[in-house]
This record gives sequence, C-alpha cells and structure tokens, in this order.
Amino acid sequence: MTLIQDKELLQDYHRAIENEWIETNGLGGYASSTVIGCNTRRYHGLLIAAITPPTERMVLVSKLDETIVFNGERFELGCNNYGDAISPTGNHYLTSFTKNLFPESIYEAHDVQLKKSIVMLHDENTTLVVYEVLKSSAPFVLEFNALIASRNYHELLTETDVISQTISFESGMLSLKMNADSPEIFIHLNECSFNHAPDWYRHFEYAAEKERGQDYREDLFSPGTFSITLTEGQKITVLISTAPTEGRNANELLEKEMQRRHSITASAKGNEVMQQLLLAADQFVVQRDEDLKTIIAGYHWFTDWSRDTMIALTGLCLITDRLKDAKKILLAFAKNISNGMLPNRFQDHHLPPEYNTADGTLWYFIAINNYLEAGGSKKFVLNEMLPVLTEIIEWHFKGTRFNIHVADDQLLFAGEAGTQLTWMDAKVNDWVVTPRIGKAVEINALWYNALRIYARLLKLNGNKELSERFRKKAKFTKKKFIEIFWNEELLYLYDVVNDDIKDASLRPNQLLALGLSYPLIKGKKAKKILDVVKEKLLTPFGLRSLSPDDENYKGTYDGNIVQRDDAYHQGTVWSWLIGPYIDALFHCYGKAAKPEAQQAIHQLLLHLNNAGIGSISEIFDGDAPHKPRGCIAQAWSVAELLRVIRQYRLYDFKSNHEDFTIDK
Repeated sequence: MTLIQDKELLQDYHRAIENEWIETNGLGGYASSTVIGCNTRRYHGLLIAAITPPTERMVLVSKLDETIVFNGERFELGCNNYGDAISPTGNHYLTSFTKNLFPESIYEAHDVQLKKSIVMLHDENTTLVVYEVLKSSAPFVLEFNALIASRNYHELLTETDVISQTISFESGMLSLKMNADSPEIFIHLNECSFNHAPDWYRHFEYAAEKERGQDYREDLFSPGTFSITLTEGQKITVLISTAPTEGRNANELLEKEMQRRHSITASAKGNEVMQQLLLAADQFVVQRDEDLKTIIAGYHWFTDWSRDTMIALTGLCLITDRLKDAKKILLAFAKNISNGMLPNRFQDHHLPPEYNTADGTLWYFIAINNYLEAGGSKKFVLNEMLPVLTEIIEWHFKGTRFNIHVADDQLLFAGEAGTQLTWMDAKVNDWVVTPRIGKAVEINALWYNALRIYARLLKLNGNKELSERFRKKAKFTKKKFIEIFWNEELLYLYDVVNDDIKDASLRPNQLLALGLSYPLIKGKKAKKILDVVKEKLLTPFGLRSLSPDDENYKGTYDGNIVQRDDAYHQGTVWSWLIGPYIDALFHCYGKAAKPEAQQAIHQLLLHLNNAGIGSISEIFDGDAPHKPRGCIAQAWSVAELLRVIRQYRLYDFKSNHEDFTIDK
C-alpha cells in the first residue's frame, strides 16, 4: 500500500510533526525527519552516518531548506521551529506526502508543482534528494540552503568559529570538514552554482526532545547557497555523501536502489500491507564487522542488543527467506560469547560489550532452532552452533555472572542488587525499576525451551545418551515450573519467585510459558491465563507491561527520563508482545483462533500510517488512546507482526487507501 498523508494534515503544523519517516542504509546509518521536513529530534537529519558500522553514528547534514524563486517572488519550502516562531512555514505549500518505496512530497507554489523524493543508498553513507518539476508555466530558480551539524547523534551543536577554512566548491561539488573528528561531507548537484556565504542559523528547537525532558536547542552551520534554473519536466538529484560524488550517475544509483527494494517486496506481490512490512524489516538488518550481520534494535537511538536481535531474527530474516543474513547474525554473536553469555549490547568507540542479560542468551537457542526449522544449514548448526550452545549450557549449570545459575530444582535463578537482567530492564543511575531477582517466569520458560532444543540438537548429532539425559532434565524442570509458578487463587502464573517470596504482579511475561515451541502450560490452565491476560493487558497496539489494577501501574509514558523509565515496564504497551499473545492463542485454540488473531493485529496495521510512517513504534501509552512513544521504528515490533501474519496466515485484511489514512 502507498501510505498517504493529506494536505489537511500537512498544513496543520502540530499534527504533522507527530508523523515521521526514516530511510536506512544497511550500515546503521539513516536519514529521517517529520513529514513536513521540520526536524523535531536531535536524531533527525538527511545524512546520519555510522562511522564504524553499525555504531558511532554522526548527524552530518541536518537538512536542505529549499526556496522556489519564480518571477522574482520567493516561496520558501523549508519549515523550522525557532521557539518563538515557526519559520519558514513551507508546509503550507505541501499538498501530499506519500511513502511507497521511499518518502515523496509534493509542493505547489504559484505556478510550480515540485516533487521531492529522499532515498538512502544501501551499503553506503549516501542520501539522494531527487526533485522533479511536475508543472511550471515558466523557468524558475530552485535554491538550497544546506544546514550542517557534524556531531555525535546523541549530542547538540553550538556555534563555533573554526569552520570556514575547510570549505571548497568545484564542478558542482561542495566539500567541507567541520572538525578533525568528523568525516568530510560532499554535496553534489550537476550544473548548479554556489554562493559561498558561511553563516550560522541559531536556536533551532526540537519539540520531541523538549517533550522528553532533554536539551532541545541547537545551532546549525550553513556554508552557503546552491541554485539551479529548472523548467517543467526536468529532474535533478542532490547527492549527499561521505565520499566524493563526481562521476557518479544519480539516475543509475536511484534505479539500482529501486530494483533492490522491488526484490525485497517480490514475495508479497499483490499484498501491499506485506510489502510495507517487508520494506520495514529490511531497515533493521545491518552490517557488523567485515562480513557479518546484526540487527538494529530500533531507530533512532538504539544499536544492536542480543535480546532484541534474537527475538527479531525469525520475523526479519527467516520468515523473509534471508537465511544467509540469519547465519551471519548468529555467527556475529557467537564470536562474542563470554562465560556462557551473549552480550546484552555492543557499545560505541570499541568499548567492550556489556553482558547484563539473562534472557538474550536463551533467545539464542530459540533463534538457532528456528533457523534450522526454516531450512538453514544443519551442518552449520551442528558443527558451529552446537559447541557454542554446549558452552552456554555448561556455564549456566556451574553459574556465571550476576548470580545466574541453575538451582537445585533445575529452574534458572538470576539477579543481584543493582543489576537489570530481564527484558524489563529500565535503570536510572543506581535505581533498577523492575529488578525481578530470582526465578523469573519468562526466563524459565526460555530455559526449559533451551534444554529441549539442546537435547534435540544432541540427538541430531548422534549423541543419543546425552540427549536423553537433557530431555529428562527438561522434564523435571517442567514439573517444578508448574508446581512453583501456578497461582491457583488468581488463575495465572507468578511473575517472579524467590524462595518464599512470590510476585503475583500480572504481567505479559507468562505468555512465553504458553506459546514457545515447547510450551510449559497447556489445556485449561493455559486458557485461564490467556483469559486474564486478554482482559487486563491486551490493547489494540500490543500488551500492557503491567495490569492497570496494580498500584505501580503508569498509564502514560512521558516526562523526563526518570518519569519515562518509571513507566517503561509498569503499564506501557509493548507492540512486540502481540507475537507471544498470538502464539498463545493458537496453542490454546488452534485454527479457531484466526479471527481473534486478525482482530488483534488490525490497529497495528493501521499504525503503519502513523508516527514512523511505514514502520511500527516501540511502545504505546497504557491508557487510551494509546499514543505511540519511544522509537518510531522497532525491530521486534515489525518482526513479530510480520512473523505471526506469515506463520498463521493472517492475510485476510483490507489494504485500500481509506483503511490506511491517519485518524482525523
């Protein structure tokens, strides 16, 4: 489907800035802004490059502000927030924004109708900005003012005076280098002129940063203004890159990228919803090291996390027939196993990985098993992955970091004061919001599955005696799990058990005990759990992380970082959880669950035309109307939606334009 924002919304500044787009390059870099081109985040820009893929991102070129000069009259198409004024207000010339293969905007000013498309090229730090004159009664001049940041994407720029000596322009190509720590920037437009006039534009305000309680003012540098005369039917392309662009054919670059994206959507021919989800999925699979891959957890600010990667791998790579990428991802994390643990996340600037995760390592078993089930190489799994899994199993039985160990009852204990180890991992300074120390319900559902998967792989490898030993361990683990976690009074599972302390908080974590490949709970008990979860946690956009009946429930995710982290897993809706919920539905009710599953994903499909256009947000408010929050594009949110649609054949949804317009 072509995702559309109409003229009425685009010309309403406050509504328009709630909707954003993103283009990515397979290296961890991206281009992104709002649908009206007004940057509202420090993370917005036309060229954000990952200097050491996929990390060390820098906002290099913030934006191009265009002006149409027609018969001496100036029409400024840009849009900026300076705090006390929105200037210029180029959104008033916008008549449409669409997203099919890439973002496209149409401006109408006087007798000129101009289409602007933004395309990021795969595997390089290059953005194409394509302009096509759809209508013009006479020649006109198009001017571009390039606004430069050249800074770390988490930071903001303040005016400085050490820049002007590094600017040069020759044969349509501007090159500049802001400082010793930033790469050289190249902006190229054939047959244009350039007016060298270095200057600062001061006090841009980023509304989303202000709302999040962060610093929100920035100064941007302009090296000068490009200009070119255009006529009706003419098409030009501005190349913005970290590499010299002379001699490159912009039309060929654009055609190659279009063909790449058509190949991604080919398997969903005729199903426009699936095509958009496949394009969204492609944005998260990126390079790590020379010949390996990984998954970006979310845009704009996350890099790769083991938990997110292993959960998302099935939907992003296996369901989409990208088995080679899946193999490279599994290898990338195998290289970084330490004391039987996958790294929780990789850090920038070559700092060592962090290992504070109890579940990322266990999701690795799930990902490897799913890879094998999807037709992946049996030889690779048995020769290269099984030894890694053996190391992991051995470390968990003898004990590893953060008191992660197998207890006497064969359940997995994890946690110590001051450390967050589960996916509910919010931490502010020394405050761990949801510590969950002990035997967490989803950790032990994953542990049981890890034991079953390990036993299966041992058997495939001819180790029948050892396989049977671990199958028996898993059987005992299952028996103890049901004894310890079943809450007969409330008819659902305890969330965490630590000796005699049993946390009865109603959370969605227990769904993993129902819906993974090897479920722990079946039959009547499973249906009772599902009934409670559906009543208290299910929303149109995923599942709440805590029941509204709980005294710790937070219904909105807003305010400063402390307020937001306090709400992050205390009621906030997580869209990725729709996957485990639908798994549980089908485990409980079989094919009869299909209509209910389709209804559960309906609003998430409509959400493709909201917030991060063409993708799925990380989180939503727990309270209605469930405003989207967090990352505008989240890997496991897209992956789990894509996975369940294909796995359970939930294709019978409408995809005409009326169904996918933003709510008025």
